[in-house]
Amino acid sequence: MSEGVEWALHSCVNLAWSGPDRAVSAARLAAWHDLPAAYLNKQLQALARAGILTSSPGPRGGFRLARPLAAVSLMDVVAAVEGPEEAFRCAEIRRQGPGAGAPAAEGSDAADCAIAHAMTRAELAWRKALAAQNLDEIRQQAERQAPEAPQRLRAWLAAQ
Repeated sequence: MSEGVEWALHSCVNLAWSGPDRAVSAARLAAWHDLPAAYLNKQLQALARAGILTSSPGPRGGFRLARPLAAVSLMDVVAAVEGPEEAFRCAEIRRQGPGAGAPAAEGSDAADCAIAHAMTRAELAWRKALAAQNLDEIRQQAERQAPEAPQRLRAWLAAQ
């Protein structure tokens, strides 16, 4: 998973903390964590295409949450940034080289690669776990860990 997922998740929480009436530019969001603005902007645009954020152009434009954090799962953000493709792609290397074409045990399903099957099960569990947790739960945990964070961000944005 790319670092863009982490950046996108933090940006969503930061946008919630900034308030519903404030659009925040990619440059400002990037500056808060000392990130490259152009790269963060790509992640934010992906979130906007997925309907997680809205963007408005112009000097007072920027990004806002398009829906409440409780309605955005971690999987929504991962899929927006990384795309819907499966993380593991079986290339069927078992069908190459001197081991190719080895006879399957009687009664087994030789069509199923045991490794691909295991990886698919693991990815399904991972995706279900991400889909079960929303960004509002993350925001609440972040505020328990750093209660002053929302106010610090709002004050920093207001000072700029």
